[in-house]
Amino acid sequence: MRIGTVEISHPVALGPMAGVTDLPFRRLCREMGCGLLYTEMVSAKALSYHNKNTEPILETEDGEHPLAVQLFGSEPELLADMAKKLEEGPYDIIDLNMGCPVPKVVNNHEGSALMKDPILAGKVIEAMAKAVKKPVTVKIRRGWDESSVNAVEIARIAQESGAAAVAVHGRTRQQYYSGKADWEIIRQVKEAVKIPVIGNGDITDASSAKKMMEETGCDGIMVARAAKGNPWIFRELKESFEGQPISPRPTYKEVCQMILRHASMQIEYVGEHMGMLQMRKQVAWYTAGYPGSSKLRQEVNQITTYEELKSLLTRFAVSDIISYISIITGNIRPRIYKFVKFFCRFFKLKYEINNINEPAGRP
Repeated sequence: MRIGTVEISHPVALGPMAGVTDLPFRRLCREMGCGLLYTEMVSAKALSYHNKNTEPILETEDGEHPLAVQLFGSEPELLADMAKKLEEGPYDIIDLNMGCPVPKVVNNHEGSALMKDPILAGKVIEAMAKAVKKPVTVKIRRGWDESSVNAVEIARIAQESGAAAVAVHGRTRQQYYSGKADWEIIRQVKEAVKIPVIGNGDITDASSAKKMMEETGCDGIMVARAAKGNPWIFRELKESFEGQPISPRPTYKEVCQMILRHASMQIEYVGEHMGMLQMRKQVAWYTAGYPGSSKLRQEVNQITTYEELKSLLTRFAVSDIISYISIITGNIRPRIYKFVKFFCRFFKLKYEINNINEPAGRP
């Protein structure tokens, strides 16, 4: 997939997510095979005011290319100026957010609210595209609500205004992230424009990714929420698209090692205190679905240091073993398969607990 002058060797993108796609997480996703990275969205106004909170969002490192920086706003001249400012930075693509559904954004006529004003949207895109030489792309939704499904119209306007690609989330703003994504609208957009179209919505594994590309004809796919606590999804997608055998799901040991490495990077990025605060939600995402994960989420909110995190993960594995003992001893007529399951899980976890090593690069 080629976006303007930027070649994307692997057509799978990490969708921009506020509070998620920071530098450490992007690094992990890139290592797992993600083809195109996006920063968290940045307010054009905040950037123009030199707001200190935007600085960490814009931080990058070598090896992140290709990397897109995402802006949001609604003032053509301001967005053009900020796009020009960002063009001087280490970003390959400048993206306009027209998909964010949160009230504090749309109430300022930004994000997905621009879907309600196609004329203004066109002016914004044109101003940005004319201001810079780097490719300008747009991320949109299916529409504002069911009475205004206009993704095709907006995509055509984006193309005519100079956009080099468009990413389409198959839900309306009214839906937020509920219900099922409409892939049909992605297909319609693909048929309506000549620029690359990236499909987004309900991609959770290699099977759904391939299905979307087959049903819509989109040039690439974007994974967002399914990547939370699961950077391995990019390895799975890359292997699938390249026709390689799919790697097995990560073991508990691998999950723990990834959490600890992520925590180590987060500490390096923002310091231990803030890093551990930010890791609380990450740990919850990484361990979702494991036995006892509800209790883990409660306890992780109390940790303040890296060592406490490591201790918690070890205790979490031990409690998993104990839960199997309780199942067996508490059942008057235990089934044979429970004994088999217990012993297999016990020895596996015992080995993994004893082999949760310090991640490389621990400060």
